[in-house]
Amino acid sequence: MVKITHETASAMLAKRAAQVQRGSARAAVLGVNDGLVSVLCLVVGVAAAGADAKSVLLAGFAGALAGAISMAAGEWISVKAQVELFENVLADLKNIVKNDKPLLEQNLAKNLEEHGIDTMTAKNAVADVAKSDKEFVSMYSSQVIGLNEDELGSPWVAAGSSFVLFWLGSIPPLLPWIIGWHNIEGILLAVVLTGLGSLFVGGYTARSSGKSVVLGAMRQLLIVIFASAVTYGIGVVFGVVVS
Repeated sequence: MVKITHETASAMLAKRAAQVQRGSARAAVLGVNDGLVSVLCLVVGVAAAGADAKSVLLAGFAGALAGAISMAAGEWISVKAQVELFENVLADLKNIVKNDKPLLEQNLAKNLEEHGIDTMTAKNAVADVAKSDKEFVSMYSSQVIGLNEDELGSPWVAAGSSFVLFWLGSIPPLLPWIIGWHNIEGILLAVVLTGLGSLFVGGYTARSSGKSVVLGAMRQLLIVIFASAVTYGIGVVFGVVVS
C-alpha cells in the first residue's frame, strides 16, 4: 500500500488547482459530456423520425464533427481571452513595480501578516524577495492577486483536448449504428451506452471535486435520460408530420 505523505498530497492539490486554472479540467469534462449528450440527442431524434441507418450515421458523424470543431474553437477563444487578460494584469503589475514598488511591498507584507506571519518576519521576507523584480512580481501576483504566471494555460491544448474528447464522447451513441443495430433497438442501446458513459463522467467529476460520486453519477445519468426522451418525442412528432 502506497503511503501518501503531506508533501505528496500538497503536490497533488497544486496539480489539480493548476489544471483548473489552465482550463484543461473544464475542457475535458465539457468535451466528453457534450459529445455524449449532443450526439445522442441528434441520433435519437433522427432515428425516431424514421430515418434509415445510413441517414442516422451521416447525421451523427456530421454532428460529431461540427460539435468537436465548435467545442475546440470555443475553448481556444475562451482560454486565449483568459490568458491575454491575465497577461495584461501582469504587465500592469510590472509597470507598478517599476514606478511604485514600496507600496506593493507594503501590500505584500500586509497580506502575509493576514495569513498569520508576524510583522517582522513578513517585512524581512518581502525585503528578500524584493531584491529581484521577477521574483517579487511572481510572489505578489500569486499571494495578493491570486494569479500564478506559470499556470495561465494553453489555448491550443484546451482546443485539442476538447476536440479529441468530444469525439470520444460521441462514440457510445454512434456505436449501435456502426455495428448494425437499427430502429428502436439501436436507440435503446445508444441510450444505455451513453448512460454508462455519463455515469463514469459524472462520478469522476464528483470524485475530483470531493462530492458524492453516486449523486454526481446519477445527476449526469438523469440529464442523458431527459435529453434522450425529449429528442425522441420531437423526432416521433416530426416524423409523423413529415409522413
